Amino acid sequence: MIPQEKLDALVARFEKVESAMSTASSSDEIVKLSKEHGELKEIVEKARALSSIREQLVELRELSEGDDKEMAGMAYDELQELKHKAPEIEHELQLMLLPKDKADDSSVILEVRAGTGGDEAAIFAGDLFRMYQRYAQLQGWKVEVLSASESDKNGYKEIQANISGDSVFAKMKFEAGVHRVQRVPETETQGRVHTSAATVAVLPEPEEVDIEINEADLRIDVFRASGPGGQSVNTTDSAVRITHIPTGVVVSQQDEKSQHKNRAKAMKILRARLYEAERARADAERAAARKGMVGSGDRSERIRTYNFPQSRVTDHRIGLTVHNLDEIIRGDGLDPIVEELRAQDRADRLAAMQEDA
Repeated sequence: MIPQEKLDALVARFEKVESAMSTASSSDEIVKLSKEHGELKEIVEKARALSSIREQLVELRELSEGDDKEMAGMAYDELQELKHKAPEIEHELQLMLLPKDKADDSSVILEVRAGTGGDEAAIFAGDLFRMYQRYAQLQGWKVEVLSASESDKNGYKEIQANISGDSVFAKMKFEAGVHRVQRVPETETQGRVHTSAATVAVLPEPEEVDIEINEADLRIDVFRASGPGGQSVNTTDSAVRITHIPTGVVVSQQDEKSQHKNRAKAMKILRARLYEAERARADAERAAARKGMVGSGDRSERIRTYNFPQSRVTDHRIGLTVHNLDEIIRGDGLDPIVEELRAQDRADRLAAMQEDA
């Protein structure tokens, strides 16, 4: 049961933030207060509703025990109804009060790579990337391709992109893992269904203050780019390879003709990979017993199967199966699956918190 003192403290903080917003002068302070106000508003509405129900329960209990039998009967009936409503609101509030992942508000580096299955796996990787492009568009996010290794037939051996906007990681983090597809490839003459796979990595993009990179820990090599890219692609040392010596992480970029732009893109990806490695280390230390949670983000785990012959999509982490594959692979129908995963993650974390209490 959430203590009343905690509900009162939430309301008091919200009212203090509202008051401060009306007198704030600097833009930084206004932005900070507005963000906290937005985060607290829905929580406080729920807290006020729960406080009101608790007050009504006290009054109704007194009336139901009074001498006026007609009034007592009416109060008793209303009391029973509210007694069922209070736990529902309290549960909803508990979910809202769960600690947020620090990275949830971050933009992300999305990496999609073809796995087993040859050309068909590359085609599937392209399908997945376009699905996320459309999903990002519907969410109002911006997608910037950082690097791409294209294959035949409109696919990708691998592609990396920066997706920026509000709370991108909060939704996209559940897409990390192995995605499997079952369908008849365009090259199949016998009509047989093949199984292929692609891996998806979703790396939160850290702020400069989140992770420091010592220039002395970097080895930067420049070389001539290979492949398509224009007249100067093979005549200047524009490609960049950055090695983070302490961890051995290597990032290469050659998509841009400018060495400076390639270095900037490489540093963006390097920073995200180092940040994710640090997050994974910290998570492993404090959550070794939480392996069943949907938000593990393990790239080696098969998380979802797209079965084209039966128009079926199955998310194996939560046992969810739907039959609107075409809508999902377009990106238009992905959000309901994401929301189911987020709901299950919240429920798992609440159960874990109650076990630890």
